Amino acid sequence: MKRIIRYLPVLLVMFSLNAFAQDGRFTGNFQGDFQYYLSDSTINAVSPDELLLMNSYANFSYTKGNFSAGLRYEAYLKTLAGFPGEDGRNDGLGIPHRWAQFSSDGFDITVGNFYEQFGNGFTLRAYEEKALGVDNSIDGVRVKYSPIQGVNFTGILGKQRYYFDYGPGIIRGVDGDVSINDLFEKLQDKRFRVIVGGSFVSKFQEDNDPVYVLPENVATSAARINLSYGLLNFNSEYAYKINDPSEDNKYIYKPGQAFLATATYSQRGLGLLVSTKWVDNMSFRSDRNATLTDLNINLLPEITKNHTYTLAAYYPYATQPNGEWGAQAEVMYNFKRKSKLGGKYGTNLALNFSRVHNVPRNPINDTIPVGASGTLGYESPFFSIGDELFYQDINLELTKKISKSLKFVLTYQNLTLNNDVLMQSEFHDMIHANIAIADVTYKFNRKTSLRGEFQGMFTDDDKGDWAMGLLEFSIPKFFFTVMDSWNYGNSNVDERYHYYTVGLGYISGGSRVQLSYGKQRQGVMCVGGVCRTVPASNGLMLSISSTF
Repeated sequence: MKRIIRYLPVLLVMFSLNAFAQDGRFTGNFQGDFQYYLSDSTINAVSPDELLLMNSYANFSYTKGNFSAGLRYEAYLKTLAGFPGEDGRNDGLGIPHRWAQFSSDGFDITVGNFYEQFGNGFTLRAYEEKALGVDNSIDGVRVKYSPIQGVNFTGILGKQRYYFDYGPGIIRGVDGDVSINDLFEKLQDKRFRVIVGGSFVSKFQEDNDPVYVLPENVATSAARINLSYGLLNFNSEYAYKINDPSEDNKYIYKPGQAFLATATYSQRGLGLLVSTKWVDNMSFRSDRNATLTDLNINLLPEITKNHTYTLAAYYPYATQPNGEWGAQAEVMYNFKRKSKLGGKYGTNLALNFSRVHNVPRNPINDTIPVGASGTLGYESPFFSIGDELFYQDINLELTKKISKSLKFVLTYQNLTLNNDVLMQSEFHDMIHANIAIADVTYKFNRKTSLRGEFQGMFTDDDKGDWAMGLLEFSIPKFFFTVMDSWNYGNSNVDERYHYYTVGLGYISGGSRVQLSYGKQRQGVMCVGGVCRTVPASNGLMLSISSTF
């Protein structure tokens, strides 16, 4: 009976699709990732008992007028190594995501699974990131209402997805935005614009702890403002969370705070960004005992650049919800075509700097150790900045088109990270590294090209120097890739491994198939400050995707 009740919304969605299918619009997509694992003692890669593992899903949606509905079928047999739930919690198949939505008279109502973000995400961000294996969608009801132009409200109530089940907590939240200019006719044409907003989110979870008396209702609230004048924009948000003892903070009763301010200036050929963030004890989950990427209600925006090149992303930064201060500045400038530095096709230059420190933790009194479970934990004055460096990244990127056939991107990165805090490997103390990258693309004609990446990381710390090379040859419908990462500077000569990959891909319309074989080093992968551990592996990989 429980299973029937759970999938009743799916039956209703399917009934609705069948009823309106004659003149509506269907869309969908499929993604399947398969890997056959081989043991490799040289890189400590251990094959699972099943040898062949699979992550796959298919989305189907239907739209007719102001009504839409859909579902997602997922199969993990079994979950690929390194993804959350590989211990068996995520193994299985079914329809964990289904929804129906309609809008009328200023209302927009969704029942079933949905994703949502309030403001910058301090109080709520339900989202999906397949690369990390994160899906904390909310299953319940969402209502959006716009009574007049410039005023928008959102209300949500439901439970978070927890693999093929639900987390124990109930989430309730409201959010609102008001555009001051749209409220007053005299201000509607002004260049100076003001938008204010706020949110309130609470969770309920029963207290079954045998040791501590824990709050069953935990609330967080936030206020934000967005100011813009012509090419200038300023956005800021402050959030406060009442005491929320959890596994993340070792069960202390200290409230949490977060602050973010970002200023940008943009005009043709020039872009400027300055941002700062301060966070203290802001982990917020629908299960106080959850860890890693499970059941996060909120998301703390990253304050460092998210790199995509292999060696630039070798040591990524993971957001520290228990306490961090960070600042970032970026300048992007495009030298005009036919200028001395721009040349015939122009030149783009981007300089980025970010730095992250700890938040000071002062003892409450002389008798309670800092961070002691069952106490207020510590004191930390608002926007206080500690002396301990977590992370620093200085990077410069030059993009240049030489001719119609030749284009390159040159990148330099100077990196410092505190590995005792970020734990990217077993190495202790600070890691200092310099990374240089050249990305060159040559087009033989409109449909045939050769792209090469040449990367080097130079460091006396951790596993020493690395070199990486990649060649990708593309012709109509096909592409071929060969890559090798070589740890040539490892102090242990016997561990100067090559991590190579060869791959062949086929693209036709909305479908893509890629087959590859190679070795993957053990490391950490991050997207937006959220990370997962990637184990060492060796094997054959097949990826299939298609849209319609």
